[in-house]
Amino acid sequence: MLMLSPPALLFSICLISGIFISISSSSWFMAWVGLELNLLSFIPLITHKRNTFSSEAAFKYFLIQALGSAILLATVPLLLMFTISPKVLMFCSLILKMGAAPLHFWLPAIMQGMTWPNCIILMTAQKIAPILLLSYILCSQTMILFTTTSIMSAIIGGLGGLNQTLMRKLMAYSSINHMAWMLAALSLSTPLWVHYIITYSLISSSLGILFNHTQIFHIKHLMNISSSQINKTLMFLTLFSLGGLPPFLGFIPKMSVIKELVNQSLLVWSFILTMSTLITLFYYVRLTLTSLTMVSPKTGQESKLSNQKISSITFINLLPLIFPLTIVIPL
Repeated sequence: MLMLSPPALLFSICLISGIFISISSSSWFMAWVGLELNLLSFIPLITHKRNTFSSEAAFKYFLIQALGSAILLATVPLLLMFTISPKVLMFCSLILKMGAAPLHFWLPAIMQGMTWPNCIILMTAQKIAPILLLSYILCSQTMILFTTTSIMSAIIGGLGGLNQTLMRKLMAYSSINHMAWMLAALSLSTPLWVHYIITYSLISSSLGILFNHTQIFHIKHLMNISSSQINKTLMFLTLFSLGGLPPFLGFIPKMSVIKELVNQSLLVWSFILTMSTLITLFYYVRLTLTSLTMVSPKTGQESKLSNQKISSITFINLLPLIFPLTIVIPL
């Protein structure tokens, strides 16, 4: 059972409060206040493990987020005088804060210096407020920005993970690829995006918990998960679900996005997203084959989780197989 220290619990509550302040505010100033509260709460969580890597990651994250907040705060007053140009700058500041392409350069380097629990927060909770604020400036004039950013995120997220051997950087590029799907879902309908972010958060959190307990940071560590092949198989079922392979849980929101894109005749967009997902599935399969076919001698890196606990964590990815009628696809 995960036990949080009182400071970590306090900062976690403040982090969640900052998200709710941003998404429920009626003015851009209060949205900026929520983003700053969220930022200042996440910095102490990053530096909870006191080492050089976490301190460097916290410093880089603070600089990037402060730059995005400064651009956002500076361009909001311009909305009173102009319409399009300030929205472009606001769009750039928000995709910088959530790590979407082409302003994704900071995400892999910063995730490499974090612990797995902080990586889970960065991949899931830290994306909610910026991407919902993007929906406020979604219009026919800014639609081209959503399309371009989504396509670039899909391509960079897919190709960037091909030559990665560090698991946290690989998950960072996977997160960039999923940002493409989130932007596409948000441009289609908000309920579709909510369905996608909830599913993605569940899958990536379950995978991050497994990596954290087994202390996997490099591709060679996958051989030392456990002497049992069952643990490895269950872990890679979660990877396939993250990649959107049917019939796992991660396939359902992607199928919903593709369905809506095809209904609106956005065939090129849906084709690029689908092809980028096949690339991510390629390096997930490569991880699987590397782990299942190569045998490592017994070391001290045995899994800290029993088979029963691992099964309960990965159970969420098998829901479409066990309870097919309980999975509702948003219209």
